Amino acid sequence: MKLSSGIILLSSILMSAHGFVATSSSSFTSSSLRVATDPTATESELTEGTPVVPLNGAGRPKRTRQERLEAASKGLQVHVVGLSIHHASVEVREKLAIAEADWNSASADLVATGSIAEAAVLSTCNRFEVYYAATDAREAMAAVTQYLSKRAELPVSLLRQNLFMLSSDDAVWHLMRVAGGLDSLVVGEGQILSQVRQCHLHSIEEDGSGGKVLSRLLQSAVQAGKRVRSETAISKGSVSISSAAVELSEMLCSKDLQLPFSEARLAVVGAGKMTRLLLTHLASRGLEKITIVNRSRKSPEELAEQFPDVEVDIKLMDDLWDVVANADIVYTATSAVDYLVDKGLLEENGLAGGKPLMLVDIAVPRNVGTNCNELSNVVAYNVDDLKAVVARNTAMRQKEMIEAENLLQEESSGFCGWGESLLAISTINQ
Repeated sequence: MKLSSGIILLSSILMSAHGFVATSSSSFTSSSLRVATDPTATESELTEGTPVVPLNGAGRPKRTRQERLEAASKGLQVHVVGLSIHHASVEVREKLAIAEADWNSASADLVATGSIAEAAVLSTCNRFEVYYAATDAREAMAAVTQYLSKRAELPVSLLRQNLFMLSSDDAVWHLMRVAGGLDSLVVGEGQILSQVRQCHLHSIEEDGSGGKVLSRLLQSAVQAGKRVRSETAISKGSVSISSAAVELSEMLCSKDLQLPFSEARLAVVGAGKMTRLLLTHLASRGLEKITIVNRSRKSPEELAEQFPDVEVDIKLMDDLWDVVANADIVYTATSAVDYLVDKGLLEENGLAGGKPLMLVDIAVPRNVGTNCNELSNVVAYNVDDLKAVVARNTAMRQKEMIEAENLLQEESSGFCGWGESLLAISTINQ
């Protein structure tokens, strides 16, 4: 199954967001997961669409979990709309990024439009995706597009250049590949499986917007991801975004800083999961000392306990510029929505034109402005610059990728069969 076969030309569908009538270029059969569990539903009830409610706060009240489960009798189809590092630049991705704490509220906003029965958001440093179930593909797509355009303050014309849409079997297959680590920048990386698992858990929370279809889909994807990692060697020796950042800085240290990596003074801003992974890979390279800058001391102190062989110097954000001034390489990995470092701030703090400085930003939204590269002594890299580093990783894993896809196909077929069985039972009971 090829993903390209499921990508719908957005130009025709997105026109409906502006009041134009568009004809869907995709047709859906029973394999499109038209889940119909209510034997009393008429054919018109199973196919009739729901008007799009304007995103002006006047949408219908949030559905209860029971209402979402009952909506499974209305002929739901599974879809995914999103963008990733493969389709969009970090400048666009960061505008759509949603913190995990807000995944459920964003999903609820989508369901409140009235065109979408179930929704779940997955937002990471490399992708932003909305999984949803609806009866009318065009109306649902228009509602999602309107919402994303409004939230990100991006014109629909720009979104059209970056978004992809997959429906039914292709949407299922895409999520399986995502959970299996095959759609990641770093093939086989494990963090995405944890993120898909969180997406599933949030969707079934009391304030989540996942119903019968999406909860089953996400659960199946998590199971698929676990199988891939336990039954193949796809993750053996694989690297994460954090380790790719370490490899990039190690590879370019001599060229950019005229300094061996082993002698570089290192600092990291932030003390979350990405920083923990950074320390893991730096420690494997013999790291002895590093400075961590954070808003509070608790998380850095916990990291220091986890790496007893590394001397961790903890600083608060008030000391950020002193730390940057004394470091050769600074990694940034915070959830801040604004730049922590840019050209103007470097100039204000007397760091323009001084000793060479490398900034490696693995956060989305970005923590470091690209204009830092305008300074003669500064080189700044972000997640998009890691592609060249991980290309070798993908080439070395072709055999494992084929084995993984075979397993994913089994899980994908299992979910699609579940959807068709519901339809069959409904038909027999009619």
